[in-house]
Amino acid sequence: MKIATWNVNSLNVRLPQVLDWLAAQPSDAPVDVLALQELKLTDDKFPAMAFQEAGYAAQWFGQKTYNGVALISRQPASDVVKNIPGFADDMARVITATIAGVRVIGAYFPNGQEPGSDKFAYKMRWLDALREWVRAELAAHPKLVLLGDYNITFDDLDVWDPVGLAGTIHCTDEERTHLRALIGLGLTDSYRLFAQPEKSYSWWDYRMLGFQKNRGMRIDHILVSEALKPLARACTIDRAPRKNPQPSDHAPVIVTLDLPG
Repeated sequence: MKIATWNVNSLNVRLPQVLDWLAAQPSDAPVDVLALQELKLTDDKFPAMAFQEAGYAAQWFGQKTYNGVALISRQPASDVVKNIPGFADDMARVITATIAGVRVIGAYFPNGQEPGSDKFAYKMRWLDALREWVRAELAAHPKLVLLGDYNITFDDLDVWDPVGLAGTIHCTDEERTHLRALIGLGLTDSYRLFAQPEKSYSWWDYRMLGFQKNRGMRIDHILVSEALKPLARACTIDRAPRKNPQPSDHAPVIVTLDLPG
């Protein structure tokens, strides 16, 4: 079973790239679940038929101009929940569903803008609420994956310039403490389960030749529960779509689990 996450930075713009990427996967190892972030479209504009024609079901939670998340899957989803129950939020950031026996939480974590800002304070509140939601979901669903654009790095290995960017957004102690708290619930960073190339990132700024110079960050993560950890067989970042004309600034991240797709 292959589960992937990709911040597409506008599905209106990137839909052909997403469909091409799904179609390009090996026929004997297709992507079974794809969590998308930053749809940037309202629910009525979601291209459900395009995914259906490609052999995928879809659950989505859109918002005009900003945010928006979706779960694209080869098998139907059940028990779908949108956003974080009990947390008042007008942003479309979280979609949760059970797919092929796995509880999948796809999330677009707040950016936070800069430490000390109102948006940073919102990010801290949101992370508190997410942690309690994940805690409850883990208790009910031992096989769980939390994936998406976290907008947080784990440590210096995830940052192209850890000295120059120390204490800036995505790299603050406060954000990383929240990320470690998610790990403390019994989740594992699937990417770090395997030997990886140095300077492996999932996001690169459009400006200043960020991708060409590999000045990036690893902020897109797939965390797996204890029940799934021993079933993980690989986790990779696919840089190829970042080379497309008009690419997203993020690359897909894919985990392979030893489960039936």
